[in-house]
Amino acid sequence: MRRRLMSVLLAFGLGAAATPAQAAPVAFPTTIRLPDGFRPEGIATGPGPVAYIGSMADGSIYRADLRTGRGSILAHGPGTPALGLKTDARGRLFVAGGTGGDARVLDVRTGRVLASYRLAAGPTFVNDVVLTRDAAWFTDSTAPVLYRLPLRGGRLPAAAQRIPLTGDLEYGTGFNANGITPTPDGRALLVVQSNTGGLFRVEPSGETRRVDLHGESLPEGDGLLLRGRTLYAVQNRLDAIAVLRLNEAGTEGRVVRRVSRPRLFDVPSTMAAFGSRLYLPNARFDTEPTPSTSYTVVAVPRP
Repeated sequence: MRRRLMSVLLAFGLGAAATPAQAAPVAFPTTIRLPDGFRPEGIATGPGPVAYIGSMADGSIYRADLRTGRGSILAHGPGTPALGLKTDARGRLFVAGGTGGDARVLDVRTGRVLASYRLAAGPTFVNDVVLTRDAAWFTDSTAPVLYRLPLRGGRLPAAAQRIPLTGDLEYGTGFNANGITPTPDGRALLVVQSNTGGLFRVEPSGETRRVDLHGESLPEGDGLLLRGRTLYAVQNRLDAIAVLRLNEAGTEGRVVRRVSRPRLFDVPSTMAAFGSRLYLPNARFDTEPTPSTSYTVVAVPRP
């Protein structure tokens, strides 16, 4: 009798609610619209389902809810770019300042600037940033150096350190060192050179060694993201994400596939992960920027 009653109740939708395992997953939006004229470049995610996007136009930071796609300006910029971004578990956002030659650290709750650093004077392009266990590292696409912010005990330092690059990575015309991420073993860094497509392992001392990609390269290489021994590399003007499998030391790797989404990608610059997705700002470098030019962040399943 009890079974018959439950069958009737379920038939009319009156039975027990579905368990969390049975519930349908929340459908996060695939496209997040940004303010017109924003000119996005860098992106960081977390803590939680939140993305922070930096503006090349004036350095403003936009905060978006990944669940709804809605957002607003978290912090108005200083008039110089906000490029590479990374967040940490302390609720801080590290910002590479592009032609401004600086780095900023913001509070992700309030947008308040916690610290700012003059990294370079004269022509410069402070392009990307990565956080390791004890430092924040910034690339410069026009000068053969890395900038290091030591983070002893998580404390922000008084000044940055300048680490000259030596070895295999040689600078030429155009954009050089761009995206940066740790090696799988965590002992060094990986840097992509946009103009040559080379990938390099960089020791903390600044010594560089070309990664053996077995005849492959990463032209137009931009943002990098490491998950385990899988490296994702955005190739911006190719509208593609290269997926590489690396050895533990990051001295050797193979491109296993490339992912392109012609209906979504419009010169993406970099990426950040949340859950099983990658989020990429469409920088639209090949489109004339105007105050009314539209911009988006798009999401794709993580390959």
